[in-house]
Amino acid sequence: RIVAFSGMIALAAMGLAVVLHTSEYLFLAIKVVGAAYLFYIAWQLWHAPVGEAVVAADHPRGTWRLTRQEFWVAAGNPKAILIFTAFLPQFVTVGSATPVSEQFLWLGALFLLLEWAAIALYAGLGAYMQRWFSQPGPRRVFNRVSASLLGCAGLGLLAARR
Repeated sequence: RIVAFSGMIALAAMGLAVVLHTSEYLFLAIKVVGAAYLFYIAWQLWHAPVGEAVVAADHPRGTWRLTRQEFWVAAGNPKAILIFTAFLPQFVTVGSATPVSEQFLWLGALFLLLEWAAIALYAGLGAYMQRWFSQPGPRRVFNRVSASLLGCAGLGLLAARR
């Protein structure tokens, strides 16, 4: 995931640096599309079915196979590139003493560090809460809380100024 996100951040930074310098309207459009997508994800998550959990098979999977699978899942996820294109530019200051490319480099590195910490936290919490999430009720609560947070992120994105 970290490798896939690194590439996405680099692509977003290269394209968005130009957008930040040239078109306030294009930047606004990217921001609105990003917020709309966050609302869409929140809607889908709020209404997601929460039937009985499927128990994974007990056979172990290889680390390399799981790594490749996670890379392709992350690389094929349109949410990530939309988040990078809509979220990171809010923290870039055009015309400051620090070049835009360097600001994106620091933001990208910080995001990847936080993503790595989040992956470790999710893995630990997932293992700890596996039994709780096997029930439909707690999964519905989790989905609704997550959907609410995504909706709030979309509102925050819309309220953010360039």
